[in-house]
Amino acid sequence: MTSVFACSTFDDDARRDLIFKGEIFTFPATAASTELIAFARELIEEAFAGRNPETAQFEMPVEEFAGLLSDLKPRFIHHRRCKEILPKIFEEMGMNLERTYYDVPRLRTSTSDHYLDSGISYAYHAHRDCWYSAPFSQVNWWIPVFEVVPENVMAFHPRYFDRPVANGSARYDYGEWNRVGRPTAARHIHSDTREQPKPEEPLDLLPEIRIVPEPGGILMFSGAQLHSTVPNTSGRTRFSIDFRTVNLDDVLAGRGAPNVDAACSGTTLGDFMRASDLERIPEAARAM
Repeated sequence: MTSVFACSTFDDDARRDLIFKGEIFTFPATAASTELIAFARELIEEAFAGRNPETAQFEMPVEEFAGLLSDLKPRFIHHRRCKEILPKIFEEMGMNLERTYYDVPRLRTSTSDHYLDSGISYAYHAHRDCWYSAPFSQVNWWIPVFEVVPENVMAFHPRYFDRPVANGSARYDYGEWNRVGRPTAARHIHSDTREQPKPEEPLDLLPEIRIVPEPGGILMFSGAQLHSTVPNTSGRTRFSIDFRTVNLDDVLAGRGAPNVDAACSGTTLGDFMRASDLERIPEAARAM
């Protein structure tokens, strides 16, 4: 059984231990998470140039919308402001910046009514991040930029946390994805032919858990948790930010969620930077 902890006062070590057991945590917006979404809104509003970003999909050809995102998303991902704000969030959450490593924050979109479900605005099927070479010590973070509703968030499928699912992860290599798959995202507008791990058996995804945070509110969960993009029927494009953290001590000690079905190659650990000074995670950790 998966529980959702709201406004928990557990310290970071205890919280991670529970996350590795399949628990989910949610927190209200903090000063730093509010700063992060305010910065994201600045870039979004600048990119949409007077259009309402949440409804612009109904005014723009899909090719134009995808082209706009292909410029906007990398600008956010690699902006120095993100690297300044994220450590503040970690401090607010009681994390040790010398032991915490994180990857770049990604600006995600989920458009309504299947307007753009592929490539730069991919609508994720049920999956674990661990099928995509994520470490089992990974904690996922998810923060909405604007108001969200149950019809445009993500869904968790907790019955599969410790239950294997037949999937295509054995054909996924993270190095190959970085060389070939990721750089072509903006080209996939009407369909997405890139090889990505998917379930290869029928799944009973109900009951599911949908959590609806306020703008700037925080969700934290294991990268091994099976989750998916809810088919967006809200009439509004959802904008959200996600990123991932690991604690170096967990990585070196082999602590994390159980591997019940991942068979991918490579690791994303080389993408992780130390929160205190942006140093890359040590080679010894990448080999774990």
